[in-house]
Amino acid sequence: MARTATARETTAVAVIDAGGTVIGWSQAAEELLGYRAEDILHHSSSAFLRPADRGDRISAWLRSIGDEEYWSTFAEACHRDGGEVLLHLQGSRLSNSDGTTSWLLSATSAAAGLSALEPLVSQSPVGMCFWDSELRCVWLNESAKRLQDFFPHHQLGSLLCPDRGDGLPGNSDDSLATAMQQIFFDGSPMIGRKVLRTSAGRSEKRTFSISAFRLEGLDGSPVGLCAYVTDITDSGVGRRLKLLIEAGARIGSTLDIEKTAQELADLAVPALADYVTVDLADSVLPDSEPLQRLDSTALSIPIVRRVGVASIHPGLPESLWRLGDAVFAPPASPFTKVLSSGRPHFESVLDTSRGTWLDLDPTRLEIIHRTGMHTLMIVPLKARGEILGITVFVRTSDPSPFTADDLMLAEDLASRAALSLDNARRYTHERATALALQHRLLPRKLSGGNAVEVASRYLPADIRDGVGGDWFDTIPLAGGRIALVVGDVAGHGINAAATMGQLRTAVRTLAIMDLSPDQLLARLDDMVVLNEQDSCGDGPSAEVLVTCLYAVYDPASQECTMATAGHPPPAVIDPSGDVFFADLPKGPPLGLGLGTYESLQLRLAAGTLVVLYTDGLIETREADIEAGMERLRTTLTRVAPPLEQLCTSVIDALVGRSSHEDDIALLVARTGPTRVSGPLHEAVGRKPTCLPEGKRSM
Repeated sequence: MARTATARETTAVAVIDAGGTVIGWSQAAEELLGYRAEDILHHSSSAFLRPADRGDRISAWLRSIGDEEYWSTFAEACHRDGGEVLLHLQGSRLSNSDGTTSWLLSATSAAAGLSALEPLVSQSPVGMCFWDSELRCVWLNESAKRLQDFFPHHQLGSLLCPDRGDGLPGNSDDSLATAMQQIFFDGSPMIGRKVLRTSAGRSEKRTFSISAFRLEGLDGSPVGLCAYVTDITDSGVGRRLKLLIEAGARIGSTLDIEKTAQELADLAVPALADYVTVDLADSVLPDSEPLQRLDSTALSIPIVRRVGVASIHPGLPESLWRLGDAVFAPPASPFTKVLSSGRPHFESVLDTSRGTWLDLDPTRLEIIHRTGMHTLMIVPLKARGEILGITVFVRTSDPSPFTADDLMLAEDLASRAALSLDNARRYTHERATALALQHRLLPRKLSGGNAVEVASRYLPADIRDGVGGDWFDTIPLAGGRIALVVGDVAGHGINAAATMGQLRTAVRTLAIMDLSPDQLLARLDDMVVLNEQDSCGDGPSAEVLVTCLYAVYDPASQECTMATAGHPPPAVIDPSGDVFFADLPKGPPLGLGLGTYESLQLRLAAGTLVVLYTDGLIETREADIEAGMERLRTTLTRVAPPLEQLCTSVIDALVGRSSHEDDIALLVARTGPTRVSGPLHEAVGRKPTCLPEGKRSM
């Protein structure tokens, strides 16, 4: 236990030499620390410090004072009986006749002059802490010690260091310690810093207000720090801070409109209200039936749609409307006024007397009386200058009326939620637009003609802006041949989908020219580069990169010629069930303008399966492409026709129900029954691109 100030305080005096050995000791020093002169003289002054690091601390202290003539600090000393004494310590340099240096130390209890206030300080509900000039904790009152479950590193003897924490949410001491270190060096106090802390057992969260200031000696130099810690969890400020911190973590966790609205309602009940609704306008819910088409009554009109609701009572007895229902209200109601004006409606005491708008809404009035609603707030959901809807806060069981502070808190919550709702709305609109564009650009009816049987799958990504530029296609060619195409435009969103549409059209146009796969990719590469130059004006851009695989199958000769531009090779399954990946010559992605392409010819027996895909099928954060290809190989050895079932089995095995961050395109083709002589799957040869004179080369 730390010792308190005695009734009679004197200044203790001691002398130590340059090595830290005590060479002088006064009677007052004996009274203060309990050591007699014969016990301490010619011994190290480290005897006054805790055993763990006292030798190192004395050495560090002697180095730190250097050539200073005078210094002062706070220090924690050990009394001879094992107790702790907080000292205000001052030192003056002494020059000895033999040329050596010693130090005259004067010390008083840090509680000197405050003995009458000691019981008040020790028993104060405000936690008080002192740190010395080394920023080592040297004293805490009883309240501060009781808070160590929330501040586990604020203990006697511990250093005030950044990067200390206990791994609990919100309990990193890094920024707080850095701020307090700065106070020690520049002297600017910290007033009322709010922090949310989690107890060591994770069972409790509390909000604290921390103020700190520097302690200075007579010469104005820093000698330590003092901090006050106040638990404000149950105060209005603390409650508001805590709720807003939770709102930042809980509202808008996804880009889903309905979930975001429900998150707001769930957060506010019961923290702020007993019953909360979140109702949104048509503009936020484009897929719902327009409210204008719904029949109005003589007294009520549909104004919003119920998207979120929460109550302390099971079964939602306060609600007239279910989730997804249109909400009706009289034109003169506060609900419609908030929607039109964008200003909140506040009734500390809900007025249900005759002559109010409730005369026109008897059903709602009956619910108010039956459930005990007595205080009301209606707050607009506004974001980027647009009113998205309203949120309603009501108390029933809680007898306290809403206050102006409650309204401010409700507006803050609504503002945060509205921004998340608007982000979700914008994302939903853009994603729907991109999906519609992509689905329109992808082949509506896939056909392999008389050459091959085909089946396909397409899965948009599950992430924000997830719609990408993956595509696949089959193109009938002269002589009964068929072209198989799969490609991937880097990036997501409308731009990627639009670029995909341009490339799909370009491939179809080039295919009509009856170019070999390597020639077609070379021409397509030129087109991508030229398009980038037109759009950017400063040459190719690395932002638009495309991979593509183009294959042509001739059922008459059973030859399949293919080339790749940075795209994964197709899997081939022969009629016996053996699976291999075509050993295609590597070619650079389209849009770089870096090289030429080569074709590979394979002879495929009747009944051979060719599986083309984009990298979203085989690549994940947890596994690279090679591992994904091996998983695909294993899956293909276990599946069997029909092709639609094969596609389903591949998707289930490699994707399943897990989320995927990239689009997935899958195209499967099975060769027909035409027979020719020769070994199956024989590599007939590779042909380099035939380029006009002056074109770039490898």
